[in-house]
Amino acid sequence: MKLLHLGWLLCPLALLSACDDNDITQATANSAAVSKVQLGPRPAYLVDQLPEGELKQQLSACVESKTSYQVSALSIGHRGAPLMFPEHTQESYLAAARMGAGVLECDVALTKDGELVCRHSHGDLHTTTNVLAVPELAAKCSVPFSPADPLNGVTASAECRTSDFTLAEYKSLQGKMDSYNPNATTVEEYMNATPSFRTDLYANTGTLLSHKESIALFKALGVKMTPELKTPSAQDLAAAGMTQQEFAQKMIDEYLEAEVAPSDVYAQSFLIDDIDFWIASDPEFGEQAVYLYSSDNVPSPTEIAAKGINIVAPIYPMLIEQQNGQLVASDYAKQLKDAGLDIITWSLERRYTNYAELEVLNVLKTELAVLGVFADWPATVTFFDNCIK
Repeated sequence: MKLLHLGWLLCPLALLSACDDNDITQATANSAAVSKVQLGPRPAYLVDQLPEGELKQQLSACVESKTSYQVSALSIGHRGAPLMFPEHTQESYLAAARMGAGVLECDVALTKDGELVCRHSHGDLHTTTNVLAVPELAAKCSVPFSPADPLNGVTASAECRTSDFTLAEYKSLQGKMDSYNPNATTVEEYMNATPSFRTDLYANTGTLLSHKESIALFKALGVKMTPELKTPSAQDLAAAGMTQQEFAQKMIDEYLEAEVAPSDVYAQSFLIDDIDFWIASDPEFGEQAVYLYSSDNVPSPTEIAAKGINIVAPIYPMLIEQQNGQLVASDYAKQLKDAGLDIITWSLERRYTNYAELEVLNVLKTELAVLGVFADWPATVTFFDNCIK
């Protein structure tokens, strides 16, 4: 098996040490990050794990014969490539682009001074950055670190929100692998808890980005963009001095200011009111706004379509089911297609099911013709999209 045909993922990462945080676009251009798609050994490893059958034969033949891979519009870097890189960092985004992700995601949160940054949650800095190890910033957290007390059944706790800090303070932090130890009695124990299915091998640097910086980076990489407006608390909106609609509009405004074509942006939200707002206020961006959800406690497919929403993004277990030992499209997925809705789904390589990732992709692409698949390791989707037409 010619694994070398899949390339090596990390060849130019040494260049990151020379990157200037204030000149991300130029640094990326100099690194030639996507001059060649590099998938590494994981896709071939996943092929080896498949049961014998037609799919394994097709993909094995691709591993043996294919010498190069193209950037894939199906492949969406979910927070970058967080299986092995700190999420929503410059390093994670570059890794995803090198793996052929044609779309990258910045989850958008608010800072104390009303700026937009890339973070999965308004309240996760204590698990995704080194903030607790910086005393002058840790003191500003909404909930300071409190150690576990096993004798009394108390777990360790902390809560550090993006709205606790200014943009400058946020940018001074370093990203780390998302994790925490609930049994920790010290900050060091609390932070040093990366789960076994991830790694700290590439976590020595974790450059945090503002939303504007992510746009500049993605433009330089030549990829499309899928920002998710993260639902803020009343505390976050008050700290930033914004309403929800002002927050939603500010996110779109930053694409307009950067002269990004609406066709290159898939704005997302779990709040259907945000989608309605974009459709009404910025129809060119609203045309491919993405309604996210993870349960069936949402309007029916026909009701969603009737609101003028064109793209939905349910979690992928809602789209597949097992029948007679085979994975197939679920009845719900077929209802979405019958309603004329396009589908994006999330997130592969995240252990939502015990199904083989490549078998899931086979249903999503060949039966449902989904627009995109979020993955914590985009190489898996890029490989499949290049091999199965």
